[in-house]
Amino acid sequence: MKTLSKSKIIAFRQCPKRLWLEVHRPELRDDSGAELVFAIGNEVGDIAREVYDTDGDGVFLDLDELGFSEVFARSETLLKDGTVPIFEAGFRAGGGLALADVMLPDTSDGSLKWRMIEVKSSTSVKNYHRDDVAVQTWIAGKAGVEISSVALAHIDNSFVYPGGGNYQGLFHEADLTEEALGRQAEAAEWMAAAQQIAACDTAPAIETGAHCSTPFDCPFIAHCEKGKKKARFPLSSLPRFSALKRESFEAQGIIDLRDVPDEALNATQQRVKEVTVSGEPWFDSKGAAADLQGDGFPAWFLDFETVNFAIPIWSGTRPYEQLPFQYSLHQVGESGEMTHKAFLDLSGKDPREAFAESLVKDCGGSGPVYVYNASFERGVMQKIAERFPQYASGLEKIIRRLVDLLPIAGKRYYHPDQHGSWSIKAVLPCVVPDLSYGDLEGVADGGMASAAFREALADQTTEARKQEIERELLDYCRLDTLAMVRMWEVFRGTAPGTAS
Repeated sequence: MKTLSKSKIIAFRQCPKRLWLEVHRPELRDDSGAELVFAIGNEVGDIAREVYDTDGDGVFLDLDELGFSEVFARSETLLKDGTVPIFEAGFRAGGGLALADVMLPDTSDGSLKWRMIEVKSSTSVKNYHRDDVAVQTWIAGKAGVEISSVALAHIDNSFVYPGGGNYQGLFHEADLTEEALGRQAEAAEWMAAAQQIAACDTAPAIETGAHCSTPFDCPFIAHCEKGKKKARFPLSSLPRFSALKRESFEAQGIIDLRDVPDEALNATQQRVKEVTVSGEPWFDSKGAAADLQGDGFPAWFLDFETVNFAIPIWSGTRPYEQLPFQYSLHQVGESGEMTHKAFLDLSGKDPREAFAESLVKDCGGSGPVYVYNASFERGVMQKIAERFPQYASGLEKIIRRLVDLLPIAGKRYYHPDQHGSWSIKAVLPCVVPDLSYGDLEGVADGGMASAAFREALADQTTEARKQEIERELLDYCRLDTLAMVRMWEVFRGTAPGTAS
């Protein structure tokens, strides 16, 4: 019998083939993008230890430092002693192993039991969290640990950080004791079935489908798709065509959008189908020009970059709040002259007040302010206006001037190379092929911008690297607003070589 970690049991719950690959072919994993997820998890775990170790006498069993054998040995001693909180205590029994985020001794009934708390970086309890807790409770019970209660602590996004390192109130606890204890037979069945899969010499024959992204994006999807018959025009090119709907059609042998009945598609999807199959872009140039007629000058083009910390670092901010640290602003006059201004704060201080002051000053007092997906910039400015009322009037004036280019692009333009997306990254190379995000060094999308900002604020980041990040961020954000300028020119019909 193999010893299966709790995470592998959860992988089995998603897909038995994923479990088999985790055990037998882990080198096939594609973990791109997982680094930030792990980093956030570690940050949340660090704060949880501060929150739950109120007397400062808790013991943290660092797996990276100690290794599994030492963690299990020390856990056994500490669990028998029962005098201090234990963080990352290890259990191994019944063919499974698990590490508990928080174990608090409970002697309220005169005997030693433990209050077990799993800590998650999400803002609510997910269904897979419930499976996770049930499995962990089962393994702990098999290991002989007496559990008095089981809870899942998730981040409360209404928490406002008061500063000074005080994170009491950051977590909301959901009591899952009754549910976890009531699902022990289920957990035992999962373990038995997972062991059977792990013992097989070959992977189970399971086709890819909606389960590959529920509840997680499977890191083996590229491997499982390898060698699979590919459609010339895959269903994934249809916008807002859910994974479940795709799976339903694929089960009928329909894998190419040419074979999807028109009556199963809405008007936008039908247009995408027609354009994709014909290979010819569609552009309602008259409609686009009419949409922009009368907006006036000067024309402004604005883009923000934001970061959202699971653990707030600035007082007055909340978990996962979108906090702006950068903007790019192009201005185009009626005669075509163009200027550019930018804001970027890598000082490590809360950038919002300086951001607001600079934005109100730079945006002038008249003319349309073009953005791509106005709800984002609008929401960010509204939050800043609430926090810094001295800039509320100026920000509200900018909000009233916003003109969103996204719905115009969505209504008036589509190119086969967009593959069902109207993101600026998808539309730009089609409308303005001489501009490309691929020419950028380093930061090339919003996720990378947020990660770069985090890196710039880290204590270990050198001054030379910080200057490099600054250059990359300025170049990237500037390209976003320059892209809007060029797109706007094409849509107005004033650009040389207008795309058609």
